[in-house]
Amino acid sequence: MLVASRVLLGLGTSAAYPASMSLLRSEAERTGRHSPAGVLATLSICNQVVSVTGPALGGLLIGAGGWRLTFAVNVPLSLACLVLGARRLPRTPLTGVPRTRTDVAGMLLCAAALTAFVLFLMRPATGHWYLPVLGLAAGALFARRELNAREPFIDLRVFGGNAPPLAAYGRQLLAYTTSYAFLYGFGQWLQEGRGLSAPEAGLLMLPIPVTAVAVTALTGRRSRPRINLVAGALVQLLCCGTLLLLHADSPAWPLVLIAAMAGIPQGLIGLANQNALYAQADPARMGSSAGLLRTSMYLGALLAASANALVFPTGATSTGLHDLAALLLGVAAAFLLVCTADRSLSRP
Repeated sequence: MLVASRVLLGLGTSAAYPASMSLLRSEAERTGRHSPAGVLATLSICNQVVSVTGPALGGLLIGAGGWRLTFAVNVPLSLACLVLGARRLPRTPLTGVPRTRTDVAGMLLCAAALTAFVLFLMRPATGHWYLPVLGLAAGALFARRELNAREPFIDLRVFGGNAPPLAAYGRQLLAYTTSYAFLYGFGQWLQEGRGLSAPEAGLLMLPIPVTAVAVTALTGRRSRPRINLVAGALVQLLCCGTLLLLHADSPAWPLVLIAAMAGIPQGLIGLANQNALYAQADPARMGSSAGLLRTSMYLGALLAASANALVFPTGATSTGLHDLAALLLGVAAAFLLVCTADRSLSRP
């Protein structure tokens, strides 16, 4: 039931971001404002809030009413979305809109490839050699089908002929692998390694969304993707390095400081990647391009979960946290290298 509920949540929430980016693009063309920096900043702030508030809010909800409350809270939020959407979103006439088909086969092949790779990464061993083989086979079949499908699950043709969006997807994957692994690992260590309760850990992680929203609001009016991405990568390196200094008896004040510092790259990187993609992607495929950007973020979350499972095989110990920090330092360094080498960011 939990997996089925999560699948439904994924189906519902996955449409929001690409639909928003596509709507913004069409409204920009209609009004003549081709770079709505303020609107993009607001969208990025919303994304930052929902992505980094989750662990903190989850801890508080679990403390208030158990894990079921983390699902129940979505009911009033979804009802509010229905009301606001009906009242505020532009109405699209249904006449003349072509009917689309769901690419069920593409979805299943994609899920099979991802599941095989994630299972192997969570417990890598020579005896599990068949998992990456199955993943590669499913991935090859998936690519073949999507390139030939009239209405593909993931439009791989977006990748063709436009290198800058591909770089944005790679940056998103690296950045959010570090970001989610930090969120998952740090939050789990606060409870199991530091001995805090779920509500206490949630409160201690609240500086992350607060800082992220503040940074996005301060930098959102000026589109400087290269500067923001490089700065975000440097702060990610600093945050991961500080994890090496933590132990089970570390006082509370450095934990709060680290949480606040971790929100800085959240506010810089998400907005910069979003602005770069908005300027560089094919306007006719903005929805697909934005969906792939979000997909890259979710792939980073999958890799982050695999990394945490690898370094915390029996629980979130301080030794495991240090191993995670060393791993993330390498990922953050690769992200910094990609950002500095991408010349297209100077003229998005």
